[in-house]
Amino acid sequence: MAQAAEIVQVFQPKDYKSDLKPIWCAGCGDFGVLNALYKAMAACNLDPNNTVVVSGIGCSSRLPGFVSTYGFHGVHGRALPIATGIKLARPELNVIVVGGDGDGYSIGAGHLPHCARRNPDITYLIMNNNVYGLTKGQVSPTSTIPLISLQSKQDPKRWKTTPYGSTEDPIDPIVQAIAHDISFVARGFSYKPNQLADLLTQGIRHKGFALIDAFSPCPTFNQDQTDEFYKERTYDVPLDHDPTNKLKAFELALSDEGFPIGLIYKKERKVSVQDELAFLRESAVPQSLDQMFAHFMS
Repeated sequence: MAQAAEIVQVFQPKDYKSDLKPIWCAGCGDFGVLNALYKAMAACNLDPNNTVVVSGIGCSSRLPGFVSTYGFHGVHGRALPIATGIKLARPELNVIVVGGDGDGYSIGAGHLPHCARRNPDITYLIMNNNVYGLTKGQVSPTSTIPLISLQSKQDPKRWKTTPYGSTEDPIDPIVQAIAHDISFVARGFSYKPNQLADLLTQGIRHKGFALIDAFSPCPTFNQDQTDEFYKERTYDVPLDHDPTNKLKAFELALSDEGFPIGLIYKKERKVSVQDELAFLRESAVPQSLDQMFAHFMS
């Protein structure tokens, strides 16, 4: 029996670093997420010339500039349709989507269920800091009660948008992702970059739509959900957890023991939107302009 060819790692994490230095605030969790992404891309041997990183708007959405691949800095909340279009037009490309909880779970939330059902072969990395960081501290869909917006450093007398705290229950993005039947759902933590890199590697290699929600604390504008907050409340997914069992995935995601870190749900789906488009192209009746007219005139 022939031996399987050993995969030789051609690229190293440093090969994905651009000349542009990250400009996030000191202590931002996005630094750890970016380093985890470098490691995952190297582990998957992604050719920078055949890789595209797509983002929307926000602090974390600046990430494409820090990676030496092709990049697309889109508009707020529209990273998923842009990435899907790229994958359909150039299915041979590796497509990675990045953004924050405000970009992905607020204005961009309506794209999640439709991307889930289309199941494009793309990876979506969401840096979840439970706050709008770029616009200086407004509550986001994942902000917990009672997150209080910080005062302006320039004008301590001027309060932000929620001086008395958020009064709205936060969404649970993992539960929603499982309900949408996204075919790969995982959660990581920026202070565990090696574990996050492994989850990203699995997500990139997964055939279909993969979502990795990564806790990425914002020490500047969210001093409620700090790195210590998550260190005390996160725990590794149990070794005996079966991610292919949807009910068990829901049970794990809804656990009141804290936030599970690891692969939570996975579903092998044989068909993606790329497969459907290829089928339509091959099955289309009109093969020429004359045939098209004849088809519609008959």
